[in-house]
Amino acid sequence: MQDILKRLEDMRDAARAGGGQKRVDAQHAKGRLTARERIELLLDPDSFEEWDMFVEHRCADFGMAANKVPGDGVVTGYGTVNGRLIFVFSQDFTVFGGSLSEAHAEKICKVMDQAMRVGAPVIGLNDSGGARIQEGVASLAGYAEVFQRNIMASGVVPQISLVMGPCAGGAVYSPAMTDFIFMVKDSSYMFVTGPDVVKTVTHETVTFEQLGGALTHSQKSGVADLAFENDVEALLQLRRFIDFLPASNREKAPLRETPDPIDRDEPSLDTLIPANPNKPYDMHELIRKVADEGDFFEIQPEFAKNILTGFARLGGETVGIVANQPMVLAGCLDIDSSRKAARFVRFCDCFNIPIITFVDVPGFLPGTAQEYGGIIKHGAKLLFAYGEATVPKITVITRKAYGGAYDVMSSKHLRGDVNFAWPSAEIAVMGPKGAVEIIFRSDIGDKDKIAARTEEYREKFANPFVAGARGFIDDVIMPHSTRKRLCRSLAMLRDKQLSNPWKKHDNIPL
Repeated sequence: MQDILKRLEDMRDAARAGGGQKRVDAQHAKGRLTARERIELLLDPDSFEEWDMFVEHRCADFGMAANKVPGDGVVTGYGTVNGRLIFVFSQDFTVFGGSLSEAHAEKICKVMDQAMRVGAPVIGLNDSGGARIQEGVASLAGYAEVFQRNIMASGVVPQISLVMGPCAGGAVYSPAMTDFIFMVKDSSYMFVTGPDVVKTVTHETVTFEQLGGALTHSQKSGVADLAFENDVEALLQLRRFIDFLPASNREKAPLRETPDPIDRDEPSLDTLIPANPNKPYDMHELIRKVADEGDFFEIQPEFAKNILTGFARLGGETVGIVANQPMVLAGCLDIDSSRKAARFVRFCDCFNIPIITFVDVPGFLPGTAQEYGGIIKHGAKLLFAYGEATVPKITVITRKAYGGAYDVMSSKHLRGDVNFAWPSAEIAVMGPKGAVEIIFRSDIGDKDKIAARTEEYREKFANPFVAGARGFIDDVIMPHSTRKRLCRSLAMLRDKQLSNPWKKHDNIPL
């Protein structure tokens, strides 16, 4: 028995040591934490229960039989974040460069399967050189097994990928299928083909950072949702983020007590909208002034800035926020903003999170680039997402709601539950100037007539009352009362029940 216990302890020590002190030091020299240090920082103290510490690879080729490390390059198990159950895997770059073997993949699949059975989020801390070349097709099969779990877990439990090192080739498709991807600046990157291959095939010279770094994916491609300065900030912000989410699709997000009164008025909102209808304002101000304690966790803040998405709480309840941003492209919808918001709306609907929509949209962005890029289908994604969603949906039109964009942005016609408008709201097919030039085309050239017609159109439609008369707006509310009216509506909708017709699955215009 003593021999067995000693052997177990030796194997534990070997697993904890990873690839050895030299490689651990190299990891630290790059500004990166080790796999176990990351888990310790992410989870509550002493809550981690590790699984499969003794697993080793089964490859005998290329001298691998004599080169085995317990744990095989990934640390897996479960623990708690702020007392809530979380499953986690953390790839260890100090062991075979974190490369994925058949046994490595089996460890990941095991925690993902268990997470789905018990209903708990899965967090993947990715830091891997990719497939383990020595294992050939067995490694590729391991990736496919992980991919299949990502697909099966989608919409069942939240999946979050935190890319903290390299993630290249086929390895990128596992994070790509998770709900959120966070990255670390200057130390993580994702791409399907690396700089050397790109140079050979396309003759483009590009660095790792330019091709697939955190800034590239959080600002240009939209692949990543957030980019953090370092490992510590990323893990601490991930702890904050997970608190907004429910454990699974069978639960609602946790209620948090707040000292912020639900009936709080915010008088400053009465002067948020400028007198000039063409002058922008920052929609962040409205969101933070209605949210509990001004707390707003924005998603993809650097991508498609003309629309804002993120999580906040109202009366202690998690809500998803979607809001046009007049500061960027006047708040127009375009390809990127439609994709960004549609995916966010679908996530909220998957996990029982009510959706609050703040609308100030003059329409879809015109131009050949948008049309050639497929704005018709991309815009339809957002329309589809809102129309399909069965969670509580509350909409506040702050200023402009023109054309098809009015319909798309969670209108009453897409089963919006409660639709408010501020007195400054303008709901029409288009703005006064464009409408008059079409309706009264024969008067173009007569400035006085056009000015009079424009004012006539403005008086008729530059207010929320035409829509209100048809029941498309439930109430016109004063801006200062927005928080109170939202909280009351959420309380009323708490037990809402709505189902879609039976189907195997929908066919959203991808």
